[in-house]
Amino acid sequence: MSDAHDTLREDPVLRALIEEFGELELDVADDPFERLVISIINQSISTASANAVRERVFALFDDLTPEAVLAADADELRDAGLGETKTEYVRNTARAFRERDLTREGFADANDEEVIDELAEIRGVGEWTGRMYLIFALGREDVLPLGDLAVRRGIESLYGDGEMTREEMRAVAERWRPYRSLATLYIWRHYES
Repeated sequence: MSDAHDTLREDPVLRALIEEFGELELDVADDPFERLVISIINQSISTASANAVRERVFALFDDLTPEAVLAADADELRDAGLGETKTEYVRNTARAFRERDLTREGFADANDEEVIDELAEIRGVGEWTGRMYLIFALGREDVLPLGDLAVRRGIESLYGDGEMTREEMRAVAERWRPYRSLATLYIWRHYES
């Protein structure tokens, strides 16, 4: 990924973040279904809360598969911290994975927006979750998830003198192409530190 890091180093702000955090890499999940479940768990809650819920939910399964999720007792999923709504979303996702090819191979010829549109057909999977899937399940290198509050706040703190519009953020991120996903990892790392 040195080409990616070389490109990102052209931006002085990212150069400083690379020096601070080292050369980060995209960590693409081995199991796309599991990764989508993680993104659903992460929706609208803190990282610490999401990690705790994920541990409790995953402990219910020997192997987290669509079939196992659909066979699981809904009360156990809710009690593990998913709650009623996210239990429904995870089960909807399991059904979708059983019915359609939502893997890397299945999306090999689809562009990012087509992937997001396909995933958005699953009740409970919106644009933010779709963009997380593009980055962490499909390994797409040029995704800019401005729907993520931490990304927006991180860009504002690094590049702005206050609030920035999404258009201003997109303009900043243009210089990161075609490695906006990797740049996003640095923005998250900065925001969380």
